[in-house]
Amino acid sequence: MRFSLFAHMERWDESVSPSQQFEDLTELVRIAEAGGFGTVWIGEHHSMEFVGSPSPIPQLAYLAARTSTIRLGAGTIVAPFWHPVRAAGEAALLDVISGGRAEIGLARGAHQFEFDRLTDGLSASDGGRYLRELVPAVRALWQGDYAHDGEIWRFPTSTSVPKPVQRPAPPVWIAARDPASHDFAVANGCNVMVTPLMKGIEEVENLVEKFETAVGDHPEVPRPELMVLRHTHVHSPQDPDGWRPAAEAVQRYYRTFDAWFGNDRTPENGFLEPSPESKFEGRPEFEPESLHKTAMIGTPDELVERLRRYEELGIDEYSFWIDNGLPHEEKRRSLELFIKEVVPAFR
Repeated sequence: MRFSLFAHMERWDESVSPSQQFEDLTELVRIAEAGGFGTVWIGEHHSMEFVGSPSPIPQLAYLAARTSTIRLGAGTIVAPFWHPVRAAGEAALLDVISGGRAEIGLARGAHQFEFDRLTDGLSASDGGRYLRELVPAVRALWQGDYAHDGEIWRFPTSTSVPKPVQRPAPPVWIAARDPASHDFAVANGCNVMVTPLMKGIEEVENLVEKFETAVGDHPEVPRPELMVLRHTHVHSPQDPDGWRPAAEAVQRYYRTFDAWFGNDRTPENGFLEPSPESKFEGRPEFEPESLHKTAMIGTPDELVERLRRYEELGIDEYSFWIDNGLPHEEKRRSLELFIKEVVPAFR
Protein backbone atom coordinates (compact mmCIF):
# COMPACT_ATOMS: atom_id res chain seq x y z
CA MET A 1 0.00 0.00 0.00
CA ARG A 2 1.41 3.37 -1.02
CA PHE A 3 0.69 6.80 0.43
CA SER A 4 -0.42 10.13 -1.03
CA LEU A 5 -1.23 13.59 0.31
CA PHE A 6 -4.62 15.28 -0.14
CA ALA A 7 -4.61 19.04 0.54
CA HIS A 8 -6.34 22.32 -0.22
CA MET A 9 -5.54 25.96 0.54
CA GLU A 10 -7.49 25.65 3.78
CA ARG A 11 -8.41 29.05 5.26
CA TRP A 12 -10.64 29.70 8.28
CA ASP A 13 -10.29 33.46 8.77
CA GLU A 14 -8.41 36.51 7.51
CA SER A 15 -5.40 35.97 9.80
CA VAL A 16 -3.48 34.04 7.13
CA SER A 17 -3.19 35.48 3.63
CA PRO A 18 -3.92 33.40 0.49
CA SER A 19 -0.26 33.83 -0.47
CA GLN A 20 0.84 32.32 2.83
CA GLN A 21 -1.69 29.51 2.43
CA PHE A 22 -0.17 28.60 -0.92
CA GLU A 23 3.35 28.70 0.51
CA ASP A 24 2.17 26.39 3.30
CA LEU A 25 0.61 24.02 0.75
CA THR A 26 3.84 23.96 -1.24
CA GLU A 27 5.89 23.17 1.86
CA LEU A 28 3.65 20.22 2.77
CA VAL A 29 3.89 18.83 -0.77
CA ARG A 30 7.68 19.04 -0.76
CA ILE A 31 7.81 17.29 2.63
CA ALA A 32 5.52 14.55 1.28
CA GLU A 33 7.70 14.08 -1.79
CA ALA A 34 10.88 13.84 0.30
CA GLY A 35 9.08 11.32 2.50
CA GLY A 36 8.28 9.00 -0.40
CA PHE A 37 4.61 9.85 -0.96
CA GLY A 38 3.53 8.84 -4.46
CA THR A 39 1.01 11.59 -5.30
CA VAL A 40 -0.37 14.92 -4.12
CA TRP A 41 -4.09 15.45 -4.73
CA ILE A 42 -5.82 18.85 -4.92
CA GLY A 43 -9.55 19.17 -5.48
CA GLU A 44 -11.84 21.73 -7.12
CA HIS A 45 -14.10 23.96 -5.03
CA HIS A 46 -15.50 27.42 -5.61
CA SER A 47 -16.14 30.41 -3.31
CA MET A 48 -15.50 28.35 -0.15
CA GLU A 49 -12.45 29.47 1.82
CA PHE A 50 -12.20 26.33 3.94
CA VAL A 51 -11.40 24.32 0.80
CA GLY A 52 -9.89 27.05 -1.36
CA SER A 53 -9.17 25.57 -4.80
CA PRO A 54 -10.99 27.07 -7.81
CA SER A 55 -8.87 24.94 -10.14
CA PRO A 56 -6.33 22.25 -9.25
CA ILE A 57 -4.58 22.50 -12.64
CA PRO A 58 -2.58 25.74 -12.14
CA GLN A 59 -1.68 24.78 -8.57
CA LEU A 60 -0.36 21.42 -9.74
CA ALA A 61 1.46 23.02 -12.67
CA TYR A 62 3.31 25.27 -10.23
CA LEU A 63 4.08 22.30 -7.98
CA ALA A 64 5.45 20.43 -10.98
CA ALA A 65 8.26 22.99 -11.11
CA ARG A 66 8.93 22.72 -7.37
CA THR A 67 9.07 18.92 -7.30
CA SER A 68 10.65 16.15 -9.34
CA THR A 69 9.12 12.76 -8.50
CA ILE A 70 5.75 13.11 -6.80
CA ARG A 71 2.77 12.62 -9.10
CA LEU A 72 0.26 15.45 -9.44
CA GLY A 73 -3.39 14.57 -9.00
CA ALA A 74 -6.44 16.64 -9.83
CA GLY A 75 -8.68 15.22 -7.16
CA THR A 76 -11.14 16.02 -8.59
CA ILE A 77 -12.29 17.97 -11.64
CA VAL A 78 -16.06 18.50 -11.22
CA ALA A 79 -17.60 17.31 -14.48
CA PRO A 80 -20.58 19.72 -14.81
CA PHE A 81 -18.22 22.70 -14.52
CA TRP A 82 -16.04 21.72 -17.51
CA HIS A 83 -16.40 21.40 -21.28
CA PRO A 84 -14.74 18.21 -22.60
CA VAL A 85 -12.38 20.08 -24.96
CA ARG A 86 -11.19 22.35 -22.17
CA ALA A 87 -10.87 19.49 -19.68
CA ALA A 88 -8.86 17.36 -22.10
CA GLY A 89 -6.53 20.19 -23.13
CA GLU A 90 -5.83 21.51 -19.63
CA ALA A 91 -5.27 18.05 -18.18
CA ALA A 92 -2.92 17.18 -21.04
CA LEU A 93 -1.06 20.47 -20.53
CA LEU A 94 -0.49 19.51 -16.88
CA ASP A 95 0.93 16.20 -18.06
CA VAL A 96 3.30 18.00 -20.45
CA ILE A 97 4.41 20.56 -17.86
CA SER A 98 5.05 17.83 -15.27
CA GLY A 99 6.87 15.47 -17.60
CA GLY A 100 4.15 12.82 -17.48
CA ARG A 101 3.23 12.97 -13.78
CA ALA A 102 -0.46 13.88 -14.07
CA GLU A 103 -3.26 11.87 -12.47
CA ILE A 104 -6.75 13.03 -13.46
CA GLY A 105 -9.63 12.59 -11.04
CA LEU A 106 -13.20 13.31 -12.11
CA ALA A 107 -16.36 13.64 -10.02
CA ARG A 108 -20.02 14.44 -10.35
CA GLY A 109 -19.87 17.24 -7.74
CA ALA A 110 -21.65 17.48 -4.41
CA HIS A 111 -22.27 21.03 -3.17
CA GLN A 112 -25.51 22.54 -4.45
CA PHE A 113 -24.01 25.88 -3.39
CA GLU A 114 -21.49 25.56 -6.24
CA PHE A 115 -24.05 24.33 -8.77
CA ASP A 116 -26.26 27.33 -8.02
CA ARG A 117 -23.40 29.63 -8.97
CA LEU A 118 -21.71 27.79 -11.83
CA THR A 119 -24.52 25.91 -13.58
CA ASP A 120 -27.54 28.17 -13.11
CA GLY A 121 -29.02 25.98 -10.41
CA LEU A 122 -28.61 22.56 -12.01
CA SER A 123 -29.36 19.97 -9.34
CA ALA A 124 -26.17 18.45 -7.94
CA SER A 125 -27.85 15.06 -8.19
CA ASP A 126 -27.74 15.46 -12.00
CA GLY A 127 -23.95 15.68 -11.98
CA GLY A 128 -23.60 11.98 -12.73
CA ARG A 129 -24.92 12.48 -16.26
CA TYR A 130 -22.15 14.96 -16.96
CA LEU A 131 -19.50 12.67 -15.49
CA ARG A 132 -20.60 9.70 -17.59
CA GLU A 133 -20.45 11.78 -20.77
CA LEU A 134 -17.26 13.66 -19.95
CA VAL A 135 -14.99 10.68 -19.23
CA PRO A 136 -15.16 8.95 -22.64
CA ALA A 137 -15.09 12.29 -24.47
CA VAL A 138 -11.91 13.43 -22.74
CA ARG A 139 -10.21 10.11 -23.41
CA ALA A 140 -11.18 10.23 -27.08
CA LEU A 141 -9.86 13.78 -27.44
CA TRP A 142 -6.53 12.68 -25.94
CA GLN A 143 -6.18 10.12 -28.73
CA GLY A 144 -6.84 12.39 -31.71
CA ASP A 145 -9.61 13.84 -33.85
CA TYR A 146 -13.03 13.33 -32.35
CA ALA A 147 -16.52 14.80 -32.89
CA HIS A 148 -19.11 14.58 -30.13
CA ASP A 149 -22.90 14.48 -30.33
CA GLY A 150 -24.08 13.74 -26.83
CA GLU A 151 -26.97 14.51 -24.54
CA ILE A 152 -25.14 17.43 -22.91
CA TRP A 153 -22.34 18.54 -25.25
CA ARG A 154 -22.10 18.73 -29.03
CA PHE A 155 -19.04 19.84 -30.95
CA PRO A 156 -17.50 19.15 -34.40
CA THR A 157 -14.19 17.40 -34.96
CA SER A 158 -11.70 18.50 -32.32
CA THR A 159 -8.66 17.16 -30.51
CA SER A 160 -6.71 17.75 -27.35
CA VAL A 161 -3.92 20.29 -27.82
CA PRO A 162 -1.44 19.44 -26.49
CA LYS A 163 -1.53 15.67 -26.28
CA PRO A 164 -0.58 14.11 -22.94
CA VAL A 165 2.93 12.73 -22.46
CA GLN A 166 1.62 9.51 -20.92
CA ARG A 167 0.32 7.14 -23.57
CA PRO A 168 -2.26 6.01 -24.20
CA ALA A 169 -3.47 8.41 -21.50
CA PRO A 170 -2.86 9.69 -17.97
CA PRO A 171 -4.49 7.54 -15.27
CA VAL A 172 -8.13 8.52 -14.73
CA TRP A 173 -9.78 8.24 -11.31
CA ILE A 174 -13.49 8.44 -10.46
CA ALA A 175 -14.79 9.59 -7.09
CA ALA A 176 -17.37 6.92 -6.25
CA ARG A 177 -19.76 6.06 -3.44
CA ASP A 178 -22.84 4.24 -4.74
CA PRO A 179 -22.64 0.91 -6.59
CA ALA A 180 -23.51 2.50 -9.94
CA SER A 181 -20.53 4.87 -9.70
CA HIS A 182 -18.19 1.99 -8.89
CA ASP A 183 -19.58 0.02 -11.81
CA PHE A 184 -19.18 2.92 -14.24
CA ALA A 185 -15.60 3.52 -13.14
CA VAL A 186 -14.49 -0.09 -13.39
CA ALA A 187 -16.36 -0.72 -16.67
CA ASN A 188 -14.49 2.24 -18.18
CA GLY A 189 -11.10 1.15 -16.87
CA CYS A 190 -10.86 4.00 -14.35
CA ASN A 191 -9.33 3.83 -10.90
CA VAL A 192 -11.61 4.56 -7.95
CA MET A 193 -11.21 7.00 -5.05
CA VAL A 194 -13.49 6.80 -2.02
CA THR A 195 -13.88 8.53 1.33
CA PRO A 196 -15.68 7.07 4.37
CA LEU A 197 -16.00 10.61 5.82
CA MET A 198 -16.76 10.33 9.56
CA LYS A 199 -17.74 6.65 9.44
CA GLY A 200 -15.55 3.85 10.74
CA ILE A 201 -13.78 0.81 9.34
CA GLU A 202 -17.13 -0.80 8.56
CA GLU A 203 -17.72 1.90 5.93
CA VAL A 204 -14.27 1.29 4.47
CA GLU A 205 -15.14 -2.41 4.21
CA ASN A 206 -18.49 -1.50 2.61
CA LEU A 207 -16.82 0.70 -0.02
CA VAL A 208 -14.23 -1.99 -0.75
CA GLU A 209 -17.07 -4.50 -1.21
CA LYS A 210 -18.77 -2.21 -3.75
CA PHE A 211 -15.49 -1.88 -5.63
CA GLU A 212 -14.82 -5.62 -5.58
CA THR A 213 -18.35 -6.31 -6.82
CA ALA A 214 -17.78 -3.99 -9.77
CA VAL A 215 -14.43 -5.65 -10.49
CA GLY A 216 -16.10 -9.07 -10.42
CA ASP A 217 -18.82 -7.88 -12.79
CA HIS A 218 -16.26 -6.77 -15.38
CA PRO A 219 -13.67 -9.54 -15.83
CA GLU A 220 -12.94 -8.17 -19.31
CA VAL A 221 -11.34 -5.04 -17.78
CA PRO A 222 -7.84 -5.08 -16.18
CA ARG A 223 -8.22 -4.57 -12.46
CA PRO A 224 -8.20 -0.82 -11.58
CA GLU A 225 -6.77 0.61 -8.38
CA LEU A 226 -8.60 1.74 -5.23
CA MET A 227 -7.67 4.76 -3.11
CA VAL A 228 -9.12 5.62 0.31
CA LEU A 229 -9.06 9.24 1.46
CA ARG A 230 -9.20 9.87 5.22
CA HIS A 231 -8.58 12.73 7.65
CA THR A 232 -5.23 11.90 9.26
CA HIS A 233 -3.27 13.30 12.20
CA VAL A 234 -0.37 11.77 14.12
CA HIS A 235 0.57 12.87 17.63
CA SER A 236 3.43 11.96 19.90
CA PRO A 237 2.99 8.94 22.24
CA GLN A 238 4.39 11.20 24.98
CA ASP A 239 1.17 13.24 24.74
CA PRO A 240 -1.67 10.79 25.50
CA ASP A 241 -4.29 13.51 24.99
CA GLY A 242 -2.75 14.71 21.73
CA TRP A 243 -5.64 13.22 19.78
CA ARG A 244 -8.23 15.59 21.23
CA PRO A 245 -7.26 18.88 19.49
CA ALA A 246 -7.17 17.04 16.16
CA ALA A 247 -10.52 15.31 16.74
CA GLU A 248 -12.13 18.59 17.77
CA ALA A 249 -10.69 20.30 14.68
CA VAL A 250 -12.01 17.53 12.40
CA GLN A 251 -15.39 17.87 14.07
CA ARG A 252 -15.39 21.59 13.23
CA TYR A 253 -14.40 20.65 9.67
CA TYR A 254 -17.43 18.38 9.31
CA ARG A 255 -19.74 20.92 10.94
CA THR A 256 -18.49 23.46 8.40
CA PHE A 257 -18.97 20.97 5.59
CA ASP A 258 -22.54 20.48 6.84
CA ALA A 259 -23.17 24.24 6.80
CA TRP A 260 -22.04 24.56 3.18
CA PHE A 261 -23.79 21.36 2.13
CA GLY A 262 -27.05 22.59 3.69
CA ASN A 263 -26.94 25.61 1.36
CA ASP A 264 -29.43 27.51 3.52
CA ARG A 265 -27.27 30.45 4.66
CA THR A 266 -25.49 33.19 2.75
CA PRO A 267 -21.72 33.14 3.31
CA GLU A 268 -19.78 36.31 4.08
CA ASN A 269 -16.76 36.87 1.86
CA GLY A 270 -16.24 33.15 1.40
CA PHE A 271 -16.65 32.17 5.05
CA LEU A 272 -19.53 30.34 6.72
CA GLU A 273 -19.81 29.55 10.40
CA PRO A 274 -19.95 25.83 11.24
CA SER A 275 -23.34 24.32 12.00
CA PRO A 276 -23.89 24.44 15.78
CA GLU A 277 -22.93 21.40 17.84
CA SER A 278 -26.53 21.23 19.09
CA LYS A 279 -27.61 20.18 15.58
CA PHE A 280 -25.74 16.90 16.02
CA GLU A 281 -27.15 15.85 19.37
CA GLY A 282 -27.93 12.16 19.13
CA ARG A 283 -25.34 11.79 16.34
CA PRO A 284 -22.44 10.08 18.15
CA GLU A 285 -20.37 9.90 14.97
CA PHE A 286 -19.76 13.66 15.32
CA GLU A 287 -18.36 13.42 18.86
CA PRO A 288 -14.58 13.93 19.22
CA GLU A 289 -14.28 10.57 20.96
CA SER A 290 -15.86 8.87 17.95
CA LEU A 291 -13.79 10.83 15.43
CA HIS A 292 -10.66 9.77 17.33
CA LYS A 293 -11.54 6.20 16.32
CA THR A 294 -12.96 6.76 12.84
CA ALA A 295 -10.63 9.43 11.45
CA MET A 296 -7.01 8.27 11.34
CA ILE A 297 -5.98 10.08 14.53
CA GLY A 298 -3.50 8.60 16.99
CA THR A 299 0.08 7.75 17.83
CA PRO A 300 2.34 6.22 15.18
CA ASP A 301 1.89 2.71 16.59
CA GLU A 302 -1.89 3.12 16.67
CA LEU A 303 -1.97 4.27 13.06
CA VAL A 304 0.27 1.45 11.87
CA GLU A 305 -2.05 -1.09 13.49
CA ARG A 306 -5.16 0.46 11.94
CA LEU A 307 -3.60 0.89 8.52
CA ARG A 308 -2.70 -2.80 8.47
CA ARG A 309 -6.41 -3.50 8.10
CA TYR A 310 -6.57 -1.19 5.07
CA GLU A 311 -3.66 -3.08 3.56
CA GLU A 312 -5.39 -6.42 4.26
CA LEU A 313 -8.48 -5.15 2.43
CA GLY A 314 -6.39 -4.75 -0.72
CA ILE A 315 -6.44 -0.96 -0.82
CA ASP A 316 -3.75 0.27 -3.22
CA GLU A 317 -3.36 3.83 -1.97
CA TYR A 318 -4.05 5.52 1.34
CA SER A 319 -4.39 9.29 1.01
CA PHE A 320 -3.40 11.39 4.01
CA TRP A 321 -6.13 14.07 4.08
CA ILE A 322 -4.39 16.91 5.87
CA ASP A 323 -7.24 19.47 5.81
CA ASN A 324 -8.43 19.59 9.42
CA GLY A 325 -8.46 23.18 10.68
CA LEU A 326 -5.25 22.88 12.70
CA PRO A 327 -2.45 25.45 12.29
CA HIS A 328 0.11 24.80 9.59
CA GLU A 329 2.82 24.03 12.13
CA GLU A 330 0.69 21.23 13.60
CA LYS A 331 0.01 19.81 10.14
CA ARG A 332 3.70 19.86 9.28
CA ARG A 333 4.64 18.17 12.56
CA SER A 334 2.00 15.48 12.02
CA LEU A 335 3.07 14.80 8.44
CA GLU A 336 6.72 14.56 9.41
CA LEU A 337 5.93 12.14 12.23
CA PHE A 338 3.82 10.02 9.88
CA ILE A 339 6.70 9.86 7.39
CA LYS A 340 9.25 9.02 10.09
CA GLU A 341 7.26 6.51 12.16
CA VAL A 342 4.38 5.14 10.05
CA VAL A 343 5.49 4.95 6.41
CA PRO A 344 8.51 2.67 7.07
CA ALA A 345 6.20 -0.05 8.39
CA PHE A 346 4.71 -0.40 4.88
CA ARG A 347 7.93 -0.52 2.88
